[in-house]
Amino acid sequence: MMEARNQRLGTFAETIVGGERVRAYVPASLPPDPPLKLSDLMHVYERAVAAVGRLDNVTTILPSMPLFLYMYVRKEALLSSQIEGTQSSLSDLLLFESDEAPTVELDDVTEVSNYVAAIEHGVKRIRGGFPLSLRLIREMHAIILKSGRGATKQPGEFRRSQNWIGGTRPGNALFVPPPPHLLNDCLDAFERFLHEDDRGLPPLIRAGLAHVQFETIHPFLDGNGRLGRLLITLILVDAGILREPILYLSLFLKSRRDDYYRLLQEVRQVGAWEAWMEFYLTGVAEAAEQASETARALIAMFDKHRREIGALGRSAPSVLRVHELLQARPVVTIQTVVETLQVSFPTARGALERLVALQIVRETTGKQRDRIYAYTDYLDLLDRGTEPLPV
Repeated sequence: MMEARNQRLGTFAETIVGGERVRAYVPASLPPDPPLKLSDLMHVYERAVAAVGRLDNVTTILPSMPLFLYMYVRKEALLSSQIEGTQSSLSDLLLFESDEAPTVELDDVTEVSNYVAAIEHGVKRIRGGFPLSLRLIREMHAIILKSGRGATKQPGEFRRSQNWIGGTRPGNALFVPPPPHLLNDCLDAFERFLHEDDRGLPPLIRAGLAHVQFETIHPFLDGNGRLGRLLITLILVDAGILREPILYLSLFLKSRRDDYYRLLQEVRQVGAWEAWMEFYLTGVAEAAEQASETARALIAMFDKHRREIGALGRSAPSVLRVHELLQARPVVTIQTVVETLQVSFPTARGALERLVALQIVRETTGKQRDRIYAYTDYLDLLDRGTEPLPV
């Protein structure tokens, strides 16, 4: 008697690429069949749900939520881009956005800046009532690749040629996604899954399934990893699980990159969805817990520094204004302060020097002119885990 085929597994389609015959993988539609054994995942699922709920509540008590979100989104963009090989740092991104010269290759920091813009675009569209759809995914892809190294990789367009993961060609690749002529069928099924909410699967589970499926379809020539990771957060915002786009898994995935890629392959090879889901839910829980801790640490730090500035006496009001600006822009020049706060050059310089004396701010250039000041404690909190990966 023949053993029944595992319905969770896709099929292979033979295609010719560069003169050689290649077997491309076409995934089975979601949700998995047989269904996920959710009872085996309840311990980690409940931890993840509780952590996400606490994080969502933090967003309601943060006195400067827009400022925290501004910086946290940039940290995610940086980490997600680092997984793809960029060498930019958070300070580099802030220098770039302040029209100052970053310390790395411009393409690296441009890619991170594009990612920030894509996040903001996606969330704005969803809040405006636009559905999470292939069209929105293409819009965001166009933004991610609008400049930098990806600008030649068909921004905003699904691929019309065969791509692959690992190896020098499809014939020796680690994984070959669906061939172009089957891509539309895969994407149509994927979009239907995004829109179906009557299968009894919670949004957190749906997001984990969707991420793997998107990476397996690999519908673009470039940017699939960054967009696939962003998709997790967008699904949760779309479902109302998160009020703000503040949950990101890139730090967890960066630190466990080998496990991440291995588990994606095991889903494709043996249908190991439960192993992936346990890993993913652990990542969600850790990411949410870390984000909550960071938010609370920032609240405490801002309060401490405000009290120190308040003890300055007559100069305190102007220094407090500069401190408030630094919460939104942790890397500034004297001219930035002058233009943003509409104060005189001596006032801006004096306030920054008082912040240096309090060891709240550090001057980073060592020069007499064109000085750059950094809110170092703020950057240090957000910089945790953002060291570029080895080349």
